[in-house]
Amino acid sequence: MVCRLSHKSLIAALFGLATFTASAAEESAPPRLHYQTGEIVLPNKVATLHLNSDYRYLDPQETEKLLVAWGNPPDAAKDSEGTVVPAAVDPFSEGGWAVVLSYEKEGHVDDSDARKIDYTKLMSDMKESTDDENSERVKAGYGSMKLVGWATEPRYDASAHKMYWAKELDFGGTQHTLNYDVRVLGREGVLSMNAVAGMNQLGSIRQDMGSLLQLADFNAGYRYEEYNKGTDKLAGYGLAALVAGGVAAKLGFFAKAFALILAAKKIIFAGLIAAGGVISKWFKGKKEPAAS
Repeated sequence: MVCRLSHKSLIAALFGLATFTASAAEESAPPRLHYQTGEIVLPNKVATLHLNSDYRYLDPQETEKLLVAWGNPPDAAKDSEGTVVPAAVDPFSEGGWAVVLSYEKEGHVDDSDARKIDYTKLMSDMKESTDDENSERVKAGYGSMKLVGWATEPRYDASAHKMYWAKELDFGGTQHTLNYDVRVLGREGVLSMNAVAGMNQLGSIRQDMGSLLQLADFNAGYRYEEYNKGTDKLAGYGLAALVAGGVAAKLGFFAKAFALILAAKKIIFAGLIAAGGVISKWFKGKKEPAAS
């Protein structure tokens, strides 16, 4: 059960939060969850999920129940837009998993660098940053983390403005952790879909995430092609920085997330923080041409 909770605890790190220990979650029976399916308009009203009978949706309140049962603090669901759980998956089983949704209104992400990104080099930079920061993680009382590589190399659907990729992480356990990401680009921000599980679940999760990629769309007024160059905000980063650090590609976010995790002094330390150095490199590379 520790392995299962450690995978799910990574979700808290993705939101910039630390995790509780497993004991409290292990001692109580799992909560009853109220699922929805069909056409699901997300709470922020900017996007809709077109779910068939293969998927179930949990609103933010139900998501909080799920994440707390997995061993996370209640605040882990604070900024979520809910969760999607495959109908065939029991989220409380040993192999249970779910897709946590969030939205970052950081501006319109320019995708013009899509064909220019060297993902081999990007991964090399991400690995170097992860290794460099391991000593700081250990000093802070957390275990080291190794970024093994791409479990699925990033792919961008330019016509749908949707991107997905997966990373393999090693926290020193018997099984490596899979972090599978989908990003849907919109007029004003990015819809994030994050799944965390064991590497042995890559096949099934890749299939489900591929399906979910087709089932999420921005609503009218928030679609990527509706961006108004003269009045709408442009994000200060492109696709490379998005991949390197998730939806929160601004350096200030990492400082805040680190402070939250460090203050809590919990077990798991992972996710976004390791990408801080590489984000700085790619983020600066994005902005420098505009300043000249």
